[in-house]
Amino acid sequence: MLSFLKMMLTPEFFFSILRISAPILFATLGAIVVEKAGFCNIGLEGIMMFAALTGSLVSYYAGSWFWGLLAALAMGTMMGLMMGFFAFQLKTDITLVGIAVNMMGSGGTLFLCKVITNLTEGKAMASSTGLITSTLCIPNITIPLLNKIPFLGGVLSGHSLLTYLAFLICALTSVMLYKTSLGMNIRAVGENPNAAASVGVSVLKIKYTAIAYSGLMAGFGGAFMSMSYAQGWSLDMVAGRGFIALAAQAMGSGECFGGMLSSLVFGFAQALGIKFSARGLDSNLASPIPYAVTIIGLVVFSLVRRSRIKKQHAASQL
Repeated sequence: MLSFLKMMLTPEFFFSILRISAPILFATLGAIVVEKAGFCNIGLEGIMMFAALTGSLVSYYAGSWFWGLLAALAMGTMMGLMMGFFAFQLKTDITLVGIAVNMMGSGGTLFLCKVITNLTEGKAMASSTGLITSTLCIPNITIPLLNKIPFLGGVLSGHSLLTYLAFLICALTSVMLYKTSLGMNIRAVGENPNAAASVGVSVLKIKYTAIAYSGLMAGFGGAFMSMSYAQGWSLDMVAGRGFIALAAQAMGSGECFGGMLSSLVFGFAQALGIKFSARGLDSNLASPIPYAVTIIGLVVFSLVRRSRIKKQHAASQL
């Protein structure tokens, strides 16, 4: 037990929690905004896969992480808008569209990687360190003075630029949802689209805005995976983070702060699994830890929510 605590109470462990939580938080913010607009984007996983591939390839061929990041964000946004077109214009079920995007995110990215790079499947899967070099990764930021503070400096300083952006955008998204007219319109459309339309709000425009924002956030998450978390792209490297983000959004009650805390919980679970694996635990036992935590978290959330609803119902009967 003591060795277990020593393993956890280190700056490196808490550093890894923040690092692992960042892509989950990006996708969670995208899930929160579309939920506020009244629908669900389950295609976050596939969008992150396409954004990850786009970012690494453009970074490699352009010789700049900046253009790779912009390309990943553009890909995420365009795929969000594409989903919106099929769902809102062609009246396809948004869930089916999301499933299709997720399926394309696995096979489609591998096909594109083969076409663009002429890599075979084995090489494409092993190219996580071959597509881009460390000089083309999104840079890490060392915060002056903070990095000198014992323990805290090792936790908070030296992260990727996108890690800091994830938590900053989380705060800005909350402000947008509750302090701006755009956020008010998004929430109004989600709660009652007919009432929103009656006061002049373009429901279709707001839904497109929400799903484009969701795609943008997934683009950030995908870029983080291939240009910061790993040096390049590999098949299925997103590894379920898009689905975990949906769970984080639900556990956080659809709020930015709650979603951030839920993302940190899942980041902790993944960091714990990596630590256990490094300590010699069979990877078949360590790898399911984040997903087991996801299931447990959703069960707890469901029980708490059910208890809250019962209390509210009982109070209304008085």
